[in-house]
Amino acid sequence: MVGTMAKEKGRKLIAQNKKARHDYHILDTYEAGLVLTGTEVKSLRQGRASLVDGFVQLDAHEAWLHNVHVPEYSQGTWTNHSARRKRKLLLHRTEIDKLESKSQETGHTIVPLALYFKDGRAKVEIALARGKKEYDKRQTLREKQDRREADRAVAAARRRQRA
Repeated sequence: MVGTMAKEKGRKLIAQNKKARHDYHILDTYEAGLVLTGTEVKSLRQGRASLVDGFVQLDAHEAWLHNVHVPEYSQGTWTNHSARRKRKLLLHRTEIDKLESKSQETGHTIVPLALYFKDGRAKVEIALARGKKEYDKRQTLREKQDRREADRAVAAARRRQRA
């Protein structure tokens, strides 16, 4: 029987960049494939990666992911990859053109939001983003706290009703 190994289905999250949503206004998101080596895929399958300092740079109509840390594969030999190498992103030409024109605007950048496997293939969710000012960050935190307090108050009211 050929091909007895079950194909992966669905989305398996590897790493998320929560700091990006705190530091930037997300304007648009895209899903991109990644060009990886074998040891990088194996390392990602172990669920190890960091997107914290990552960014996307467009160069000669190609998108490149920089500063994303994929640790070396523990069982790797001389074929192992370097942890912070730049990796090519796979996007459609129209998406690259759109990103290129938008990212030229002042204050706009492209950041990775999440790294995951989708049906067995490594994907990265990237976003066109605009940097937040310090007061925007405080405002966002305040809104988050207010929402949390409101949810707590509603939950407490429900508990009192049941009692």
